[in-house]
Amino acid sequence: MQSAYGYLCELDARSLAHVAGTPQEVGGRIGWRGLAYRIGHRLLASRFDDVAEILSAPPATPVPGGQNWLLGLINVRGNLLPLVDLKMFLEGERTVMHENQRMLTIRQEGGDVGVLIDELIGQRAFEDAEQVDPGSLTDGRYKHLIERAYKKDDETWGVFDFDALTRTPEFRRAAL
Repeated sequence: MQSAYGYLCELDARSLAHVAGTPQEVGGRIGWRGLAYRIGHRLLASRFDDVAEILSAPPATPVPGGQNWLLGLINVRGNLLPLVDLKMFLEGERTVMHENQRMLTIRQEGGDVGVLIDELIGQRAFEDAEQVDPGSLTDGRYKHLIERAYKKDDETWGVFDFDALTRTPEFRRAAL
């Protein structure tokens, strides 16, 4: 009979013997990787550098005189951040809040801002050959915010530019 420590050593050796390497090492070609999420019916992804943090959405304190997409201020470890309903800003529809609601903290000039998303999907990688025309992903306010798009497994993913979002005059004017 093998000891527990011996068994763990054997498992460690077996797992190291079967490590699958990076996609580049095994012949895959990754053209772009990012953080994937959903806003409304749109599947989006953003550069990892654009997102400072992923958090559960804390309750917001409303700000009088703010736009309807500005949910209020939130306290993140002693820092006050504005919390924006991104779906409301982009599509004019309120995000349905639920218990496991996620927000992305993004950096902008003058301080961070929290943005609500409908669903956090996780990391996605796309090959250059999967790049397609964004088509209807760029309708409405998304027009200047979708950099490009990829099609993977019959789903079209837009690459959303948070830097461009934070530079738009409408986003910077949260007061009525």
